[in-house]
Amino acid sequence: MKLKTLIAASTVCLSTFTAGNVAAASRDYISIVGSSTVYPFATVVAERFGRTSEFAVPKIESTGSGGGLKLFCSGVGENTPDITNASRKIKRSEVELCAKNGVKDIVEVKIGYDGIAFANSKQSQQFDLSLKDIFTALAKVVPDANGNLIANPNKTWKDVNAALPATKIEVLGPPPTSGTRDAFVELAMEGGCNQYPELKALKKSDKNKYKAVCHGIREDGAFIEAGENDNLIVQKLDANPKAFGIFGYSFLEQNADKVQGAKIAGVVPTFDAIGDGSYPVSRSLYFYVKKAHADVIPGLQQYVASFTSEDAIGDEGYLTDRGLIPLSARDLKLVRNNAVGLTPNL
Repeated sequence: MKLKTLIAASTVCLSTFTAGNVAAASRDYISIVGSSTVYPFATVVAERFGRTSEFAVPKIESTGSGGGLKLFCSGVGENTPDITNASRKIKRSEVELCAKNGVKDIVEVKIGYDGIAFANSKQSQQFDLSLKDIFTALAKVVPDANGNLIANPNKTWKDVNAALPATKIEVLGPPPTSGTRDAFVELAMEGGCNQYPELKALKKSDKNKYKAVCHGIREDGAFIEAGENDNLIVQKLDANPKAFGIFGYSFLEQNADKVQGAKIAGVVPTFDAIGDGSYPVSRSLYFYVKKAHADVIPGLQQYVASFTSEDAIGDEGYLTDRGLIPLSARDLKLVRNNAVGLTPNL
């Protein structure tokens, strides 16, 4: 179902969830939307929850982090999602949109960490890239020899860095609605942008220009928006060994027979390197819950408890086998205490 259709539907029949009204909902399953990166983890939890509890299997749609939060914040009611997954933290503007539409008691649940892989086919050479290399290859504008901003002229990786092969720059990545895109832009693109002193200086002198330059991705065909389906990017890399793709570490691990992650600043994206912070392009993963739906949608509180259990996201949890990098024991305890009680924390 298209995003606009879902949002339109969300404006209907909100009265069931108005304050003080505990009438039974006509929906007997949990509705979840959001991040394509969190989707595989949530799907595993949902399937186990359906098998081991008295409740229906939650229904999950992969809409991207931005799309999911837009749906989640569209209102309160059985025609709106109960939970949205996100591969980035909710933005202040999204919290404000939620509040404007009556979604006020939101529970933020951090489930663990993920690295963003910059990967290519195993049939090709493994690259070793700096953040500056990535920015210089993909930025919409870059400084010339005199420090003036010009449209990105780099056609091959050798143009970016003489130590790299003369392979055409072709990168498949997520759209602007994706949390992976947001995190990649903030961690990799901005990190590389800051390697240019004249661009780093913009942060103090002109924040808007700094963000436009450091976050701007070229639109001349070198970067190709490949949708929210990370598995599709993996398939395209397998078919085109000269291209690169941007997606979460879990997809890299699950397709290790086909694709490999480039080293970033000399560090390979591995479970341990992401967990200890040495891999520079890593981020936290979340889901957000509507407190208002807790007493109306059957199984919502139990699903949250199941997802945040030691058995699921602990050091030896079953989601670590799927590529989720676990929280520290201390952080897990804090997250679980908050989640089990569905305590609003935004």
